[in-house]
Amino acid sequence: QGSLLYLDALGASFPRALARRGTALLRWTPGCPRAPAGWPLPTLYCTPAPAGALPSRAAALRVQLLFALRQRGLHVLEAGLAAELRDALAALRDEWPRLAQELALGRLSPQPGLPEEVRSQLQALLTPDPARAAELRAECARGFEGIVRRLWPQLEVVVVGSAHSTERLYCDALRQADCQGLPFYFPFYQAVGALLGVNLWPEEPVPQFLLCPDWAFFEFLPCPVEEGPRTMLLDELWEGHEYGLVVTAQPGEYRCCAGEVLRVAGFHKQCPVVEPVRRESQTLSVRGENIPEERFCQTLCRALGMWPGARLIDYVCVESSLLGDSSGPCAPHYEVFVELQGLRDLSEGQRYKLDQCLQEDFLVYKSFRFKGSIGPLRLHLVRAGAFTRLREALGSPVPMPRVLREQRLLQLIQASVIS
Repeated sequence: QGSLLYLDALGASFPRALARRGTALLRWTPGCPRAPAGWPLPTLYCTPAPAGALPSRAAALRVQLLFALRQRGLHVLEAGLAAELRDALAALRDEWPRLAQELALGRLSPQPGLPEEVRSQLQALLTPDPARAAELRAECARGFEGIVRRLWPQLEVVVVGSAHSTERLYCDALRQADCQGLPFYFPFYQAVGALLGVNLWPEEPVPQFLLCPDWAFFEFLPCPVEEGPRTMLLDELWEGHEYGLVVTAQPGEYRCCAGEVLRVAGFHKQCPVVEPVRRESQTLSVRGENIPEERFCQTLCRALGMWPGARLIDYVCVESSLLGDSSGPCAPHYEVFVELQGLRDLSEGQRYKLDQCLQEDFLVYKSFRFKGSIGPLRLHLVRAGAFTRLREALGSPVPMPRVLREQRLLQLIQASVIS
């Protein structure tokens, strides 16, 4: 039902979007070779299903990119997550000469994470296309600003299955560079492993989702949480208010706290239309100060705006409790790992600026810093590609975490620090 609503809304706003083999898919579905709608759609997608089911995320996105490049007449470029779209286009920047060679020869080169039997199966679908390879070389040689529209001149829309909170950081960067001039459509709202809502308004700049009452049993906790809170139902919500989401959707999983906060933007035929606000699981707190994910991101971007030439590519945070003895004899604090474009090193003044901006934006944090209950924030610069490797290590296609909770992920990002 959700997929049909999506296709109906997409076709109504972009009439050529449902053209035969006019959609390329960039989506990692390890061990699950099926179409995103849940049933085979061979006439809609030009991407072979086995390409997305590879055990390696990097290999899956690269192979899907190659098949997308074969189709000059694409109308839709679809990704499961914003980070998948970003990483696939990053692979285009890094590997376009090799991709062009593979297009020209009709050959899929061996690569890590691509089993030989699957490679042979996928290569059978390729044919030499030297003209398209020459076009790829010419456009990439011109630079990558607006590259998506230049490679696929008939493209109408970029579809990103879901973009949670700060994942829109990737979409904003793509709109300004690779995907210049193209609209983005975010069709689905998903939480706790279930599809809960659909965006019926593809052309609206801010995605809003209609919660469909038949898809799950919804309960809501008012935000901020009241003493002895009572859950509210769909017909008890107020426009403009924020609520924590509690869902019963899967057999054996009852009244699951989704860890998501939604703002009611309005109503559509008595059903609430919501905007996801933040993920509570990504809140920073070492002394109960509770800095929300989206507000920390705003502060980080404000601090970076004071560093000439710096552009944020990605970031992640760690609370010092995860560091154990390696954090040294100091007060609890945050450690922030950033990947930047335009800077190769961080000065002490730049490192201090983020902590200063946090104190200006969060008075409780400032109070704890003044008392010495929270130590100074530590900022680290990581090498290019560190976050692509981090997403591979997550092991499944999930939204990018902004607060790491696992030692293995912390060790991986620490190994990439260059300043």
